[in-house]
Amino acid sequence: MRANTFTHYRMRLFKFIFCIIAITFLCPDTARTAPTKRFTVVIDAGHGGKDPGAIGKKSKEKNINLKVALALGKLIEDNCKDTKVIYTRKKDVFIGLARRAEIANEAKADLFISIHTNSVGGSKQVKGASTWTLGLAKTAENLAVAKRENEIILYEDDYQQKYAGFNPNSSESYIIFELIQDQYMEQSVHFASLIQKSFKNTAKRIDKGVHQAGFLVLKACAMPSVLVELGFISTPEEENYLNSAAGTAALSKSIYKAFLSYKNEHLARFDTGKNDNAPLLAKNDSKPQRIESAASDGNPVFKIQILTSSSPLKKNDKRLKGITDIDYYKENGIYKYTYMESEDYSKVYSERKKILTKFKDAFIVAFKNGERMDINEAIKQYKSNKK
Repeated sequence: MRANTFTHYRMRLFKFIFCIIAITFLCPDTARTAPTKRFTVVIDAGHGGKDPGAIGKKSKEKNINLKVALALGKLIEDNCKDTKVIYTRKKDVFIGLARRAEIANEAKADLFISIHTNSVGGSKQVKGASTWTLGLAKTAENLAVAKRENEIILYEDDYQQKYAGFNPNSSESYIIFELIQDQYMEQSVHFASLIQKSFKNTAKRIDKGVHQAGFLVLKACAMPSVLVELGFISTPEEENYLNSAAGTAALSKSIYKAFLSYKNEHLARFDTGKNDNAPLLAKNDSKPQRIESAASDGNPVFKIQILTSSSPLKKNDKRLKGITDIDYYKENGIYKYTYMESEDYSKVYSERKKILTKFKDAFIVAFKNGERMDINEAIKQYKSNKK
């Protein structure tokens, strides 16, 4: 009796061990891999409710934006199970600009995509898609786009208090964007470039380029963010396309493909856990040489970042446009090239204005003790040291 009982328990033990081994080998992902970081994206359908946005001959911007936003979100939800999608609106309701950014910040989102439709006055027949990031508008046309998108605040009862007296129709109000240094600018511009490339290749859209302007909704976002202009509702042919099922599908698919590329890059950096912030010393004279930091007292050093590359560039590379005294550092596997350096932010700021003729997306970065630091904190320290 005891022998039979022992044999019975021994057989049950063998079965249990066999099951464990089977789970280990047949389901390796379950048994061996650690959970990966969940990516969060906020999709913002511009305008809505009492704010129609731009108006065409037969449609309103708010409806076009919402259709593309929902189609984009569905593509991500269906194909990216590691991604959480949050919408600022899923129906025709009014949401203030500040609240849209709050939704993204509260969710601690990794990316913010605001979807809009462009328009021009008069009888101009303009076609094409563009993507925008936060910054100072360099042309009257860019400023006009920002003014139109920022006018949404006029629908908010307390906009003067909420936006500190900002007047979306006054050019003087946009001076504040001249002093803003967005710490997510580089990532935003990169994502914007991916979107434009995808618009061109996937939807066969006319490429209207990547631009910067003072958008309040992007200013308040604490993550990489872009504002997409799908096309021109003021052009009849474009309006027909924007309202078609084929147009909605092609536009949402284009943004989705760009999102997928950006997300995969982001998660790859997260998974490797590498920190490549330290400046990299060039190993031969054919590459730009490392310039020793001008700071010797722990003060921030400001530089102008002009371009990035996946591999080191030679001194005579045409992308450097003849600029000498180039420095570079490596971050997340990317070579980032800078020009000039000084502890005097005002000098670097002035020089950046000059170099914009050659490098239109140039922006200022800051380093302290050889490591990159938050630009806004660096500016604060600079101002404090001047007192």
